[in-house]
Amino acid sequence: MAAGVRLVQRVSATRAFAKIAPHVIPAMDQAVHRLTRGKVLLSARMLPGLVLTVPGARSGRPRTTPLACMPEGGAAVPGDGAPRSWILVGSNFGRPGHPAWTANLLAGPDKAVISWNGRDIPVRATLLTGAEREAVWQAALRFWPPYASYQERVERELRLFRLERSGEARR
Repeated sequence: MAAGVRLVQRVSATRAFAKIAPHVIPAMDQAVHRLTRGKVLLSARMLPGLVLTVPGARSGRPRTTPLACMPEGGAAVPGDGAPRSWILVGSNFGRPGHPAWTANLLAGPDKAVISWNGRDIPVRATLLTGAEREAVWQAALRFWPPYASYQERVERELRLFRLERSGEARR
């Protein structure tokens, strides 16, 4: 593993990062994503990322959130380049309380759309539980070890979601 990645992992596991990052990283990601018409997420230079849009659980208004993700499997459509599914970890940077986007996915699991490499893909979200959650959690810890620090800081169980395509990808 590159020294730069280890350094970012160490920094991202700190409480100071948890206080600052939620205010800085999403705002930067949203601005760059908008300016590049969905083709670039700055945070994805270190960890794969997508932009999730799902109706708000209470308001019903579209809520857009840039998120780190763990792609799973090869391309679902030959030549498409997008993975079969994506795992999202509701870490909230190790802060108390589930992130709002997790409640939105629970309320509208079949109403989500992700932006992946500049393409909008409708997806269906499944909250992972039991043995399936545990297997994915172990894979997520290998993928991004700071998730363990986030889980240690909070009493809640971090929510894990699998997003799978619900229809044809749109450009």
